[in-house]
Amino acid sequence: SLGMPFHASIATAKSGIEGLVKSLGAEWAPNIRINAIAPTITDTSLASKLLRNEKMIENITERHPLKKFLNPEEVADMAAFLLSDKTASISGQTFEMDCGIVSFKI
Repeated sequence: SLGMPFHASIATAKSGIEGLVKSLGAEWAPNIRINAIAPTITDTSLASKLLRNEKMIENITERHPLKKFLNPEEVADMAAFLLSDKTASISGQTFEMDCGIVSFKI
């Protein structure tokens, strides 16, 4: 994750989740797979204050290298994929759906 001022509590929680995913993935293997999704801003009621007008939407969009943010269906599609048999060999992973904001320095 990206270090940001006044973000210590969120960074701590995110790190805890990542550790939990790895630990439970190891503990519950081979019967249960554990993975996590780490989405960027997603167009939900939780993000409504960050997406409350066109200027804010434009700023958020421009900050992401892929020039977009997520819609809930994209996150749901990732969850469905991770629950499918197509990922039978994946466990203990955190999948960043970040539209490039953390992954790329552009």
